Amino acid sequence: MQIEHWHADRDGPLNELALRHKLERRGYRITRAVYSPGMFFPAHAHAEDKIDAVLSGRFRVTMQGQESVLEAGDLVVVPKHVMHTAEVVGEEPVVGLDGVRDEP
Repeated sequence: MQIEHWHADRDGPLNELALRHKLERRGYRITRAVYSPGMFFPAHAHAEDKIDAVLSGRFRVTMQGQESVLEAGDLVVVPKHVMHTAEVVGEEPVVGLDGVRDEP
């Protein structure tokens, strides 16, 4: 599983605009999402490459036998057609950016 972390020394202060620009520079269309505590996404796959990035809260992602909890500034690359699950961890909602890369 490909996880990346925000590095303030390289990326600057973490905020929605900065994270959005970072993902857009990689060719992703961005949608802001808010997921309530307890929200669970059962096993599914997407027809396009995706990135899920977290602005606040904690988001557990399981993919290809690996599990990781994403926190503020973390992102996970979700390749197209790869089965995965996701869920909000704890009592705080997850505010995130959902990036989708269109096929050329």
